[in-house]
Formats: sequence, C-alpha cells, structure tokens
Amino acid sequence: MARILALDFGKVRTGIAVTDELQLIASGLTTVDTKDLLKFLEDYVQKESVERFVVGLPKQMDNTASESEVLIQEFLNKLTARFPSIQVERQDERFTSKMAVQSMLDSGMKKKKRRDKALVDEISATLILQAYLNRF
Repeated sequence: MARILALDFGKVRTGIAVTDELQLIASGLTTVDTKDLLKFLEDYVQKESVERFVVGLPKQMDNTASESEVLIQEFLNKLTARFPSIQVERQDERFTSKMAVQSMLDSGMKKKKRRDKALVDEISATLILQAYLNRF
C-alpha cells in the first residue's frame, strides 16, 4: 500500500503528517514554508509512494467555510494540477490547533518548545490525518 499524506495548510507554513505504508498510524513528518510546499511534495512523492493527500478543511462553528478556505482552494488547484494521479480529500480541522497545544501540555513539554508554531502545525496535521483514518 501507499502512504497517505496530510496537510495542515497555512498562509505562512504548512504542517505535514504521513501514515505508515499499511495506513494504520499517523505520524508527524515536518513543517515547511508554504511557499516551498509544492517542491517539498514533489521531492517526497519521488521517494515515497503516496496514494492520497488529505487537506484540512477549516470551518467556522456554524459550519461555514473559514476565511483561509480561499487560499486553500488556490493551493488545491495547483496540487491537483501537479499530481493528477493522487487523490485529494478534505478533513474537518476544527479545534486541531487547540488539541495540538493541549497534547503538548499533557506530554509535559516545556513552555519554550510549546511556543514553536511549526511544531503545533505538524501536530495539527497529525491530528487531521488521525481523524481521517478514524473515519473508516
């Protein structure tokens, strides 16, 4: 089987998580500057078999699209053009940043490390991917 790669897309940086080849476990991979994201994905897909991208779907509490959805749609157009053979799915990402910070607190992570926004984005991507895996 191929891996599933999840993205917590942001204007400045994007958190990335990936499954194992059996698609059982979601693990944080890295965080990259969003301007470098497509190049990173190209390099990754050349090294690893990727079956699907799961991109976070930011929604308001009333279930309407978040303001950042416009940027995500622009990115999705580029992503599907660049990787036409890789399926793209969306996963609700409400509360993932708060859950990421809470998991950092629960693990006893030091305050300085918890301020690392890149790590929060990577953990958020992992939570998005795990929620996607839990759907099945």
